[in-house]
Amino acid sequence: MIKPKWPLFFLKKPDRFKILIISTVLFMVSATLYGEGNRQAKLEQAPKPAAAESFDPASAPVPMPAPVSKPESPKI
Repeated sequence: MIKPKWPLFFLKKPDRFKILIISTVLFMVSATLYGEGNRQAKLEQAPKPAAAESFDPASAPVPMPAPVSKPESPKI
């Protein structure tokens, strides 16, 4: 066990419960940052598909609505 006065030297009466809370929060933060770092490294090392690199949005066809013709009036 850790003596509570060592890490919480700025408190007059530190207890083990505060040490438990602080260490749990620090562990969760460090584990999250480590996992995110590994995920980012894997994304950077992953090969990118060739089709995504050669896609040019300016040359992609744009769908256009069909022209609307006016209905003819019936002949008498």
